[in-house]
Amino acid sequence: MKYVNLGNAGIKVSTLGIGTWHLPGSGKYNDHGIEYVDEETFSKIFKMAYDSGINFFDTANIYHGRVEHNEDCIECTGNSEKILGKIIKDYERESLVISTKVRGPMAGYANSSGLSRKHIMNQIKESLNRLNVDYIDLYQFHWSDNEVSLLETLKTMSHIIDIDYARYIGMSNVNASDISDFMYLSEIHNLNSFSTIQEPYNLLNRGIEDSKLIPAKKYNLGLLAYTPLDQGILAGKYLINYDRSSRIYYYPELKTEIERTEKKVKQLKELADDKGITLSQLSIAWLLKMSKKLDVKIIPLLGITKLQHLIDNLEALNVNLKDEDIKYINEL
Repeated sequence: MKYVNLGNAGIKVSTLGIGTWHLPGSGKYNDHGIEYVDEETFSKIFKMAYDSGINFFDTANIYHGRVEHNEDCIECTGNSEKILGKIIKDYERESLVISTKVRGPMAGYANSSGLSRKHIMNQIKESLNRLNVDYIDLYQFHWSDNEVSLLETLKTMSHIIDIDYARYIGMSNVNASDISDFMYLSEIHNLNSFSTIQEPYNLLNRGIEDSKLIPAKKYNLGLLAYTPLDQGILAGKYLINYDRSSRIYYYPELKTEIERTEKKVKQLKELADDKGITLSQLSIAWLLKMSKKLDVKIIPLLGITKLQHLIDNLEALNVNLKDEDIKYINEL
């Protein structure tokens, strides 16, 4: 495992990280129809990842551990943090880099969501309790809030570093224009600045290259790339029959994306087959190659529900794509 700086921060994280939006399902459901997480299986996945050198684990206060829309069960929010907290208590805290987020609704009150000082200060304490830690390594806002001034949000996030609730701060699903504004405000007000952005980025969806990655490169912000396999499309799982646990049952709109990309995915699968690697490995290796080509530190966040998937994904670290491979992929 190789390690890179977390954007412009001094802390180092593994080349690959683990996300906790979609954890293994147990096959059992609560009264809201939300599936319970198979915590034993995830504990084994965590251990294998840790033993393989992965030290970076990402979550969010709103996650309940399965990909169903979080707002469908507001009582379930915080579950991923609690599960992660139970696991990491058995590991050396200093060996881990833990990231979480704030923004989404955590209750039904008027101030139970958003990026106001009130909500952020409440939720940083709640996340610390759920994770059972004294500090969070990277604290991010989950998506932009156009009803709160950038300066209020920035001052609050900066204050969280000052009081040592978090060591670094990041932004996720941010308005593209806000990135430079946040960095400018941190400079003129002498505030702690952001180190990362977290955005969807994969071989099939590259829109941020012409928008958010430009200021990311300028300010040396790390990119935490979520959905690196485009919710399983770039694992080739929808080229074959898929079972009830598939995300398409939670997100029917995913079917449109599957149909739109089917021809490209088949061609990419042929390229992977020619190289003797899996489509997943090709897709992750592409992200790591683009990190060098774009001169932006890109850390793919893997959503793992089976040990075999982790074993497969880790092999991507041994794939070295050539420039002609990238050219061919671009043409596709």
